[in-house]
Amino acid sequence: MTINKITCTALFLSLGIHAISQSNAPEAPKATLELQWQHADLTNDKLFGVSAQKAYNELLKGKKPSPIIVAVLDSGTETFHPDLNKNIWMNTDEIPSNGIDDDKNGYIDDVHGWSFIGGKDGDVRGDNLEFTRIYKDLKDRFDQKDAASISSEEKKEYEKYLSFKKQYEDRVAKSKEEKAQYDQFIMFYSMADAAMKGATGKEKYTVEDLKAIQSKDEMTVQFQTVMIQLMEGGIIDQLEDWRNQVEDQVNYSYNLELDTRKIVGDNYADPRERIYGNNHIDGPAAEHGTHVAGIIGATANGFGIDGICPTAQLMIVRCVPAGDERDKDVANAIRYAVDNGAKIINMSFGKAYSPQKQVVDEAVQYAESKGVLLIHAAGNDGKNIDVKDNFPTKIYNNKKSCSTWMEIGASDSDPSKLAASFSNYGKKEVDVFAPGVDVYSTMTNNTYKKNSGTSMASPVTAGVAAALWSYYPQLTAQQVKEILEKSAVKHKGKVPLPGSATEEKPEGKSVSFKKLSRTGGVVNLYEAVKLAEKYK
Repeated sequence: MTINKITCTALFLSLGIHAISQSNAPEAPKATLELQWQHADLTNDKLFGVSAQKAYNELLKGKKPSPIIVAVLDSGTETFHPDLNKNIWMNTDEIPSNGIDDDKNGYIDDVHGWSFIGGKDGDVRGDNLEFTRIYKDLKDRFDQKDAASISSEEKKEYEKYLSFKKQYEDRVAKSKEEKAQYDQFIMFYSMADAAMKGATGKEKYTVEDLKAIQSKDEMTVQFQTVMIQLMEGGIIDQLEDWRNQVEDQVNYSYNLELDTRKIVGDNYADPRERIYGNNHIDGPAAEHGTHVAGIIGATANGFGIDGICPTAQLMIVRCVPAGDERDKDVANAIRYAVDNGAKIINMSFGKAYSPQKQVVDEAVQYAESKGVLLIHAAGNDGKNIDVKDNFPTKIYNNKKSCSTWMEIGASDSDPSKLAASFSNYGKKEVDVFAPGVDVYSTMTNNTYKKNSGTSMASPVTAGVAAALWSYYPQLTAQQVKEILEKSAVKHKGKVPLPGSATEEKPEGKSVSFKKLSRTGGVVNLYEAVKLAEKYK
């Protein structure tokens, strides 16, 4: 390995991580507008936020909100986080930790929510991609057969098997390549770190310490230059996320031997089975869900972060592992949230395949019939989901559309690049955009972090919806959706088309922002409150 030919940042970015994190805060800083830009107002603050602070200061000041429950369907949430614990939903009909189903809803000790990816003997951390699960089923059927033995009835499925087999082999090869890149980076980083400790004489050094190094040794200068670049770019703080992604691909995403339902203990052959799981809603990997929950409803206590709706009651429903969620678990999570009083359901997850879509459709229809608003992240593949699906969707198998569903793209604070480079989009399927780049929120171990993704844009929208509905409880779910869409702040300019950047044209293709969603706008609490006044 020749050090001067390694571009560590390029190695890192080649993995295409979109929900990347910035540095953890050792102590919770003051909740400033600069730090939590999603609250900002474009006119006043020059940041394309949702004008939440402006709405609270000017239109909602002195008014009392009604209680509202928002269900967080995710990987789990650190319920004891100091910025969340006061706002975690409490099932008052359940006596904590007595091992009895006091409220007779089928779920024992579901005091703050429920997990559909755990059982009596443990909890699921990671699972296959849905692609892998489909391939496993096809492989079991066709792996020992050749084309000559395939009947005419099986031909279409056999061709699908061959296609999935090729894709699987390509994906596994790519994951091995990414693992090799990571290993190469870590080897180089370890060498550079040791050299910089020696050059500075410090176990823990700063960028300023590195810049002060005066050396004529060519290797030391190379290490110094690259380490400064890595530290200033926040790359070192992202190593854990990178490692987790690499390991998850090997252990979960493409692991054909994995069988997580042994842990859950349900009858997976029955997609409409309702009663299974456990009450371990913090889960073994709650980073994502903790971040999402904070965006929606972290308490307004002056430190860390203020949720968009800091009075929301957060119902935690765990159904999303590392890897792809299962349709059965998603359907049950939706039904659980509806049956236990949630008015809004946030779903910051998605996948390319949905083999049991009908079961999810039935749950979504149930939520729609009960007047529950469902808010879903559009996905981070930089693709047009009018053309390529991102499940679950608002379109039922019968081609009708859920009237209480909102699909959310991710926006940036800068109007010139308003559509986040990673965000999915769609003139028909995406309803509105919301802040989703470098969004600061709660993280496990009582910390805070910036993350990027439509996974952040969705809870921003859920928070706006919750805030609006809590002050205007007479509204229906359809009216809340209508108000958020009609009041979205339009952007008439052009922006880089997500996913269009190339090596030859890194700025990407330029398109009108209004072509990327139904509304052509970014959700805005201030404008929504003004419009809601007309619905009285």
